[in-house]
Amino acid sequence: MATTLLVLVPVAVVLAVGAGAVAVSPAHVVEIVRHHLTGSVPDVPAAEDQIVWAVRVPRVLLAFVTGAGLAVAGATLQAVVRNPLADPYVLGVSAGASAAAVVVLTTGVGGGIAGGVAGGLGVSGAAFCGGLLTLGLVLLLGRQHGRVDPTRLLLAGVALGYLFQAVTSYLQLRQGGAKLQAVLFWLLGTVASAQWSSLWLPAALVAVCTGWLIVRARTLDALVLGDEVAASLGLRAGWLRVQLLVVAALLTAAVIAVAGGVGFVGLVAPHAVRLLVGTGHRLLLPLAALAGGVFLVLADLVGRTAAPPVELPLTVVTAVAGVPFFLVLLRRGGART
Repeated sequence: MATTLLVLVPVAVVLAVGAGAVAVSPAHVVEIVRHHLTGSVPDVPAAEDQIVWAVRVPRVLLAFVTGAGLAVAGATLQAVVRNPLADPYVLGVSAGASAAAVVVLTTGVGGGIAGGVAGGLGVSGAAFCGGLLTLGLVLLLGRQHGRVDPTRLLLAGVALGYLFQAVTSYLQLRQGGAKLQAVLFWLLGTVASAQWSSLWLPAALVAVCTGWLIVRARTLDALVLGDEVAASLGLRAGWLRVQLLVVAALLTAAVIAVAGGVGFVGLVAPHAVRLLVGTGHRLLLPLAALAGGVFLVLADLVGRTAAPPVELPLTVVTAVAGVPFFLVLLRRGGART
């Protein structure tokens, strides 16, 4: 599977960059990217160079980074809380980030819609801070007898998630027209406003956090077996769980801040990989990152080419395309057990 994903990543990226209202051949895409990386002179039209490098490459890379970050966060949370239904949104981080972003979008604070739905500094900053604030509240409410309890953690996350969803719904009800459409589009996920300037920070955070988690893969394996097993291995389960939750929340908040509320990737990608390669996190985490990245790149490709000139939000595509694929994998995995 690893080899297949390593081949799929560049193929999916090149195809996604070349597809659109102005089609660009894979050979020209490769030539343009090589030109900008090496400084050579491209033998392609200037318009294609501008479309590919300034518009499509940042968009496709942001989609890949977002999918990878959500997949890794989902795999981590499923291990930390020992719940196969856990995803990056189960702790309410997404709801808190969305509520903060919608406040900016609907009130105009920090640039609002004029600053760009997904890429505006005010919206992104508010979403990131809202996600981290929600994590702090969840950790505070999830403590029992001086340690973080997984059940209380989930309950606190679900409760806060409903609270922030109520705030978001109330703010939506007060809007109308183009502003409401922009809010709804952001809540369902979009990388349409991707720019090079909005790519570097989430890419760096996803790379660093994923690397940190891979180094601690054995810790995640131990936590899946329970706190007693972790303690027998000399691990401080409570403190490790807090660290892992913070890292997973950072991943989630970083990608939501620039891509909106992309759903389903953090649930389906880790499970799909787990059904194929097993539960060991040293292999699961990097493969889930690749699978999530490719999945969201293809979802964005479908979303912007399926019904032009209308562009579909990412969550619409990930759910419609991902659920049948995941159910087929689940059925095959169940048949082998």
